[in-house]
Amino acid sequence: MKKEIEDKLIDKNTKPTSMRILVYDFLSSQEMALSLSEIENYFDNADRTTIYRTLKTFEEKGIVHSIQENTTTKYKLCDDGCDEKTHKDWHLHFYCKMCKQTTCKEDISFPENIKTNFRIDEIRLFAKGICENCLESLQ
Repeated sequence: MKKEIEDKLIDKNTKPTSMRILVYDFLSSQEMALSLSEIENYFDNADRTTIYRTLKTFEEKGIVHSIQENTTTKYKLCDDGCDEKTHKDWHLHFYCKMCKQTTCKEDISFPENIKTNFRIDEIRLFAKGICENCLESLQ
């Protein structure tokens, strides 16, 4: 697994340091988008600044996309098609008001093949409501 992550980072022009490999591995095991604090809590002895810089580098290189949620930024791994110029995560980001989780709803997306005379580098679609799991628990 470590070699696979190293190769992915190298493909994105990112030096595969130990912390970058650890953060990538952790994010790849998560279904929900996570805040800096949530990621930091997983790494007991890691420096907050190092984790933040890792996430910022990942965002610049098209490895993660950030989701602005009120006053908190959350991070989720990008699809392989993202790069330094264009994030292709043109799907809905959904925040559940009950469980406080943010998920990517890739089945709800903005079409990528729109003909324009300008270049779209990034689109942010964000919705708040109650997720399917919490709706079930209300019934």
